[in-house]
This record gives sequence, C-alpha cells and structure tokens, in this order.
Amino acid sequence: MDKIYIKNLEVFARHGVFPEENVLGQKFVISAVLYTSLRKAGKTDDLAESIHYGEVSHFIKEFVEKNTWKLLETVAERLAEELLLKTKGLEKIRLEIKKPWAPVGLPLETVSVELERGWHTAYIALGSNLGEKEKNLRFGVEALRASEDCRVLAVSDFIVTEPYGGVEQDDFLNGAMKIRTLLTPHELLERLHDIEREAKRERVIRWGPRTLDLDILLYDDLILDDEELHIPHIEMHKRDFVLKPLCQIAPYVRHPVYGRTAAELLEMCESSCQHI
Repeated sequence: MDKIYIKNLEVFARHGVFPEENVLGQKFVISAVLYTSLRKAGKTDDLAESIHYGEVSHFIKEFVEKNTWKLLETVAERLAEELLLKTKGLEKIRLEIKKPWAPVGLPLETVSVELERGWHTAYIALGSNLGEKEKNLRFGVEALRASEDCRVLAVSDFIVTEPYGGVEQDDFLNGAMKIRTLLTPHELLERLHDIEREAKRERVIRWGPRTLDLDILLYDDLILDDEELHIPHIEMHKRDFVLKPLCQIAPYVRHPVYGRTAAELLEMCESSCQHI
C-alpha cells in the first residue's frame, strides 16, 4: 500500500499524569504514516484523489491541542481513530507521539508511544427463529450501521432454513453481511453480543431458538482460536445456510484455512449433503 509521511510535527498541548502538565502544557512531537492508494492521484495530478497532508497536519494539531488526557497511549488511540473516521481514502495509520520533556527526573532525549490502526473487512452471519424474524435481522444490520466504527457494505437476502443441531424448533431466517470495522475481533464480538442482548437474545440451549444470532465468519485473512473466539467460524464450511447468503454478497472471498472460495465451499457442502 502507498504511504504519505508526516514527520515530527510539533504541538504544544496539555497531556500528562501530573496535574501541572494539564495546566502548564508542554511540547509533543507527532509523526504519522498514512496508508492509502496514490495511483489515481499520480495519474490525474488531482489533489482530491489523494490525502491532503496539510489538512491532516492541521487536524492533528487542533485535535491534540483541544483535548486533555493523562496517557500518551490515549492521545494516540483517539487521534488514530478520528483520522480514520474522518479522512477519505485512509486505510491504515501508524502514529508515533513523542514527549521530549517527560517529567521522569532523569536525563533522556524523549519518550514516545507508537501504534498502528486501520480498517478491517469482516463477514457476519445473521439468524433468527423467534418473534418477528425479519425485523430481528434488520435490527442487527441497523445496529451495526449505527456504530460509528463499523460500516455496513453489503447485506444478503434473507433465506428460510431448517434448524441446525438437532433441537426441535421453528425454521430460521438467515442472512449475511459484509462490514468494515475499526474494532479488533474481540471488540467486534462484544459489540455483536451487545446487539443480541438488545434484541433480547437468551443463551439457554446450545443451537436452540434465538431472537437474533450474530456470528463472525471471517475477519480479513485472520486465523484465530482462543477460548472466546474462532475465526474463521469453526463450522461455516459445513453449513449451507451460512454459505448461501455469503455467496450472494461475496462468492469469491476465500477461506484462510481451506483456501477455497465461498462458492467452492457451498458446492462441496451441497455435494456432500446429496450423498448422505
């Protein structure tokens, strides 16, 4: 990915753990690497097709000056998020914030924090078989759409499917959506759980009836397995009710473990079911 560099922008601001730092203020030195595509700007010589580093520099200065936080980590986190939300074409950012006059009582040149943040692509499965099913699914979509740090890019049609897991219950309505998010996988999982709770989801019986079920299917090309979360979703390749709506919005997205596209996995799944 192409990069734009802003190096050692000096800002006088009021961040620090000690009260006098919040009153008197001190110098901070900020560097940023902006990840974007410069191809179109380079071909057209049009600034509107790039990121205006002058405007970004002024935004950084104003944002850091008008706020007060104790930790450099917080300054960097909030600044990165604001830039990603408000800068068209910015895919990822690396920030370093230096504090040359850090009050540590020892001779040093500077202390600093550096972080990297960016947009991620995730695919979410939706399901409901209690209450007003379609209304429940649309609630899930709109709740994510209303989240500033998530952008809904595509939503599949909703399809009627038979229950999975051997529990006797009503048919499901299932769908899938593609989103972009600034959230980490675990933060996204917690956001989905919050939305499920708002929809009055109760986790009583495994694979049992539910008002709203939201599952992370894929998150970039990440492979993650821990006690709380499995990405890719651990059985998505076996579930046609997941793969059918996913194929409608992203037939060529590739499973990072099996190396197959969603369309290929659906064909294999349907073929397997026909031979049972």
